Amino acid sequence: MPEFDYHAAFRRTHGWMTWPEMERLRGARVAIAGLGGVGGSHLLTLARLGVGRFHIADFDCFELHNMNRQAGAGMSRLGRPKVEVLREMALDINPELEITTFPEGVYQQNLDVFLQGVDLYVDGLDFFVFQVRREVFAACAERGIPAITVAPLGMGAALLNFSPGGLSFDGYFDLRDGLPDEELALRFMMGLAPSMMQMGYLADPEAVDLAAQHGPSTVMACELCAGVMGTEALKILLGRGRVVWAPHGVHFDAYRQRLVRTWRPGGNRNPLQRLLLAIGRRRMARLRAQV
Repeated sequence: MPEFDYHAAFRRTHGWMTWPEMERLRGARVAIAGLGGVGGSHLLTLARLGVGRFHIADFDCFELHNMNRQAGAGMSRLGRPKVEVLREMALDINPELEITTFPEGVYQQNLDVFLQGVDLYVDGLDFFVFQVRREVFAACAERGIPAITVAPLGMGAALLNFSPGGLSFDGYFDLRDGLPDEELALRFMMGLAPSMMQMGYLADPEAVDLAAQHGPSTVMACELCAGVMGTEALKILLGRGRVVWAPHGVHFDAYRQRLVRTWRPGGNRNPLQRLLLAIGRRRMARLRAQV
């Protein structure tokens, strides 16, 4: 077996980046919480981009229902910890990677270690993990760490970047303690993609149940998210290219073949967003009545 050589492995990326920029990526450290639907694809995308150091966290194991979208899911890996499988897959791309694993997941007590020395945080947590997500984004803002979330919605990807000195995650989504999970889910979804393009081609509305924390997913959306995230990570880590920060966002839907740029000053507190949230609540009430 030939010996690994970083420059040979990633030379086809050279040209879109200079070699000094490649070396900067090689020395960068990225934290990813959650290695399921999008998180696993995020890790492998950044590993192939040439990023050299990672903190990865996930307490879950692969199950059969992960097969439709998750990068590490396979029959031979069922029952195995996601963090272990994805670490092996990333090291198979670049055996020189420095990967610190957090098999217990990420929580308030280990945030200091999880974010220590990190240049960028990438959100890969499950859609319905609200409290932990809020804590991680708040910790990133306190430590001056930029954060990316790209949500797989239908067959598209919705991007929001959070700058340490800009609008906070809780501030944009208008999240507060005491809100029921169904309301948190609605605010998160509507804040990510105010245009809600994906709902126009939803074939079976009964598959969406925010109260039960269940929704459909596709592999196309997850892979699109990884591509969008990788590009944003490159721009942020190298300090070049235009980066849009919340309250600006981007939603691309491959099924609709449409790109929508959003700007919501005040986030979900914006009057237009409040109207959309009210409509969303009525729609959810009608769906519950039909089930």
